[in-house]
Amino acid sequence: MNHILKHPFKDWGFDKDTRPLIIAGPCSAESEEQVMNTARQLKEQGITVFRSGIWKPRTRPNSFEGVGSVGLDWLQLVKKELGMQVATEVANVKHVYEALRKGVDIIWIGARTSANPFAMQEIADALRGVEIPVFIKNPVNPDTDLWIGAIERIQGAGIKHVGAIHRGFSSFNKTRFRNIPMWQIPIELRQRMPEIPMICDPSHIGGRRDLIQEISQKAYDLNFDGLIIETHCNPDKALSDAKQQVTPEKLNEILSKLVIRHRDIKDVDIQDTSLNELRQQIDNFDKELLDILEERMRISEQIGLYKKENNITILQPDRWTAILDKAQELGETRNLSTDFIVALFKAIHQESINKQTQIMNQ
Repeated sequence: MNHILKHPFKDWGFDKDTRPLIIAGPCSAESEEQVMNTARQLKEQGITVFRSGIWKPRTRPNSFEGVGSVGLDWLQLVKKELGMQVATEVANVKHVYEALRKGVDIIWIGARTSANPFAMQEIADALRGVEIPVFIKNPVNPDTDLWIGAIERIQGAGIKHVGAIHRGFSSFNKTRFRNIPMWQIPIELRQRMPEIPMICDPSHIGGRRDLIQEISQKAYDLNFDGLIIETHCNPDKALSDAKQQVTPEKLNEILSKLVIRHRDIKDVDIQDTSLNELRQQIDNFDKELLDILEERMRISEQIGLYKKENNITILQPDRWTAILDKAQELGETRNLSTDFIVALFKAIHQESINKQTQIMNQ
């Protein structure tokens, strides 16, 4: 059974019910007809916050870069005729001023802009004294401090309602995702800034409409506060990001299949202590792991002394390759993913190198 969440945006002036926040609309505003057609269908599906790109930052020139300020007039029509709140992306001070002048209710700052502290500060200065909700997408590169810095600049301008959008991270590696989720980054952000609401952008993470439901469910399972999903009345004819947009009807299907879970174990009325017992086992294993790692590093220090006394380099590539290969082989027999094993042993190896480097430099 789905569990209804306490609305995380209850004081933001968004939905008046208790659902997670859903923001939907086309990647780009292309025409008044397209905007209104999409918005009407979303309104019928119960969506109350309409999004649309007005200025579209593109990787290469001579591609569709948005209709510009005229699209703000279409957003005004959505507000006036349908009573929906409207949201758009801003990338510079000019965008901020025009969006505010046309009564945009919510703005977000994109991944390219959030990676630039100078641009973020200029936008923050332009927003000083304004009461408007602002979302900041994660920077294109997986840097939690850079993301936090962007958020802090907006908070420093006195903006009370600041949220984060997880849209994944650019990578040279070919994966099934357009932008690699790297869920540990938003998890770290939430740990360090627990007061910041966070929504997920499955459209940009997946880059394909068939991945949206999977990514959205993952976000809900990780306690995200909502979703922003690109929705178009005729996505196959969209002028930008056609492959990752869905119809309003498909959006409703996706949302209806998502399982909303309890946000906190305290919300669950359970009579037994089975979960606490399992957690205690985890705590015990964690202590054992740390005890073993302590002992392993003690041996690494002894090896470091041997290398120093015999004038041997710290890094021994053949030995490291053998360790990693063996770990992956053993991990596979224990149903542990290769990515996990590689990341774990790289961290252990780096700490061992750090210990031996200290000994070499004594």
